[in-house]
Amino acid sequence: MQLTQQRFLRRHAPPHISTLIILSGISALGINVFVPSLPGMATYFNSEYATLQLAISLYLATNAVIQILVGPLSDKWGRRPVLLAGIGVFLLATLGCIYAPSAEVFLGFRMAQASVVVAMVISRASVRDLYDQDSAASMIGYVTMGMAVVPMVAPAIGGVLDETLGWQANFWLLFLAGAVAFVLVYFDFGETAYKSGKSIVAQFREYPLLFTSPRFWGYSLASALTSGTFFAYLGGAPFVGQAVYGLSTTELGFFMSAPAIGYFAGNFASGRYSTKFGINRMTLWGCLTNGIGVTLSIVITLLDLDTATSFFGLMIFIGIGNGLSIPNATAGALSVRPHLAGTASGLSGAIMLGGGAALSAIAGTMLNAERGALPLLILMGASGLAALITIMLVLRRERQMGL
Repeated sequence: MQLTQQRFLRRHAPPHISTLIILSGISALGINVFVPSLPGMATYFNSEYATLQLAISLYLATNAVIQILVGPLSDKWGRRPVLLAGIGVFLLATLGCIYAPSAEVFLGFRMAQASVVVAMVISRASVRDLYDQDSAASMIGYVTMGMAVVPMVAPAIGGVLDETLGWQANFWLLFLAGAVAFVLVYFDFGETAYKSGKSIVAQFREYPLLFTSPRFWGYSLASALTSGTFFAYLGGAPFVGQAVYGLSTTELGFFMSAPAIGYFAGNFASGRYSTKFGINRMTLWGCLTNGIGVTLSIVITLLDLDTATSFFGLMIFIGIGNGLSIPNATAGALSVRPHLAGTASGLSGAIMLGGGAALSAIAGTMLNAERGALPLLILMGASGLAALITIMLVLRRERQMGL
């Protein structure tokens, strides 16, 4: 069955590939489109800037928790109803953000907005419902391209909306995007999974099947540690760009997009070649590409030859490595126990997000202008090396199992 051959807007047929790409993009849009509005929002709510910054960290934390819950729920009740319910909660929470009377109420509704993560979790799980392991990796590569493009342009769009219409315009954009997603799911997302027939408690009791699987942990950690390189970059690169290389805000925004360009290219390569070369080889190549970029940057920095162009330019390799590794490692994690694809999608996503958030926070504490970019690069290198070791252990495990 090919998603690309499905007719669009057929309620009882598998979703069209464009629907899944839009769903992954909407899930990513909610993360950072409103970031340029934070200073103005602090003034609007008569609150501290640090308080409004919690709109990011609390959202990510809630996002990770919801991912753990969504998988078993969608395995129990099916992908379609859980997806519609999650987006429906997102729409109501977005209205709550727009009309919130205080920063505290806003943050409460902001946490509820994290329900939109169902779009990302279920879009990946539905691909695994319809495809075998290697083909699923190929399709996940295409689907997650939406997650590469949207974060690259969202802050710029958010800045323009904030300047011309006010901070609420960013949340009206999110409401409109959520409404479009709800309509698409209703008319173009036929059920892709057989309902398990088990109780929710029984669904959660099957978590040990994943927890005790070395291959699930191997794939999940390979994805988490590769993406951890990127999350560490997100946590430290703004400081490095401004305090070490003296970039203006505009210049920093331009340079920061380098990994997203690479991620798009890596996702495209995954979509094109995963079926041909297999998920293990593609994940390994992604980890190697990721490591090459960081290693080159470390060497250049140690030689005191680093510039903003060299530092950010080599981050393209980080993006390519993530684009190759994440779709393939995700497909591997979802294939360990195919009947638990939804559960595995949520759990592996939570592992990736939780590990990445921790590395991002660590990166922010390691930096000062005197030490330059080297501490950040060492942290990124350690995460990348751990990812490479992890996927090599997976390869060893599969040779032992005769797979």
